[in-house]
Amino acid sequence: MEEQMLFFISSSKTFMTIWQAALASLNPNPTDSCPLYLSFAAVAALPSRVSRHNSPSSAHFLTRLVRTCLPTGNNRCIVMVCERSDVFASACAIARAFPLFTRRSASSRRTEKKHVTVEFVTVGQDNGPLEVSTLEVKNACCNCFSAHNTLCNLLQEIKAVGNELSITPTIIRGEELKQKGFGGIYGVGKAAQHPPALAVLSHTPSGATQTIAWVGKGIVYDTGGLSIKGKTTMPGMKRDCGGAAAILGAFKAAVKQGFKDNLHAVFCLAENSVGPTATRPDDIHTLYSGKTVEINNTDAEGRLVLSDGVVYANKDLSADIILDMATLTGAQGISTGKYHAAVMTNSEQWEAACVRAGRSSGDLAHPLVYCPELHFSEFTSAVADMKNSVADRENAQSSCAGLFIGSHLGFDWPGIWVHVDIASPVHAGERATGFGVAMLLSLFGQASEDPLLNSVSPLGAATAKTAPEDQMERDCKRRRLV
Repeated sequence: MEEQMLFFISSSKTFMTIWQAALASLNPNPTDSCPLYLSFAAVAALPSRVSRHNSPSSAHFLTRLVRTCLPTGNNRCIVMVCERSDVFASACAIARAFPLFTRRSASSRRTEKKHVTVEFVTVGQDNGPLEVSTLEVKNACCNCFSAHNTLCNLLQEIKAVGNELSITPTIIRGEELKQKGFGGIYGVGKAAQHPPALAVLSHTPSGATQTIAWVGKGIVYDTGGLSIKGKTTMPGMKRDCGGAAAILGAFKAAVKQGFKDNLHAVFCLAENSVGPTATRPDDIHTLYSGKTVEINNTDAEGRLVLSDGVVYANKDLSADIILDMATLTGAQGISTGKYHAAVMTNSEQWEAACVRAGRSSGDLAHPLVYCPELHFSEFTSAVADMKNSVADRENAQSSCAGLFIGSHLGFDWPGIWVHVDIASPVHAGERATGFGVAMLLSLFGQASEDPLLNSVSPLGAATAKTAPEDQMERDCKRRRLV
């Protein structure tokens, strides 16, 4: 059985003249490829250098090359030669090139499965063989990327992951949400056929020294509510659960690899639908924080459900670190673009750590302005503690949306709060990217028992003699042939 192959290599040392000729023909600007042996194989090159706001692994270019250059066939092989520090980001980048979800009728009739084998050869410093656990974490990441593409019952997926990890989820649903004061989640989802829910998966190992909560926006479909979206902006809103999907995938991979601290995944699930009981503009909701919110835009619903989620993480789970992740604002793409998530946090150290985690994982991130004293007045209401949408849409929209969530914790809350807006990076065209899984695993890799995740963690590396930022700057300047 023949295998079609795509070679990504970072060294031109070879004894084969044809191989040398192929390498010599590559002129990456930013990428390039060359077919070999009647197009049964190909060799491709990544950019020779990248900027300080990109990943040294050139993860986005790698995904693009795999999609465009890999020869067709049912049995294909990719050989990736890279430095050990780029293995994690490269593996995730390759996985993104193979989305699993499809409802094409031809796919259901296909009897022969397609197989892709990925082999890694590490070069440079620390280039020994990869540990078995390293291969396992790559597999765990790859398996998580398909969830974003499905218009799915996310609650069933949460239960399935809980069952796989022997964790019984905590679920508060429907009228119970209203009774317990979750006015944000209940108000957004009360008009839908399927009732809204708060679901929690908890990993509490012995010997844990801190408690971490990941809070995900799980709007399984967003019509905009009575402030309804148009015919061109509503398609694709199955992806509005991208934050919750990323957290579910990361939680599964983190626990499977061994996580030493308490870790809670909090899912704020609702369908923002239209019906006789739908929330109306001018309604006032009381959220789980006890604060009242005047609704002036039912399509600004993500911040409502997440506010309930982060307060639950604080009050009920006693979290020291709370990170919320969401496809929150269309303005995020204007602020930081299609490739970089927008990060806001009350901690300068964690802001820098998020940027470094993005570069080491390939899930890039860039800071938003954090300035509540200048921006939070956008939510001023005459009849409630705040409105849910800004008065001036030209005044740092994405920052304001994040501040709305943070205000329910309180701007003087002593813990670490991180907000990650992934509205644009969560998809590429009509396909979801699985963005966020790799970033979370890297950012919190210091708490993992997996050596690969330890090595890509910006917090774990902070005590090293070489500052992580300085090391990455040098990585960016190295010539890299792929």
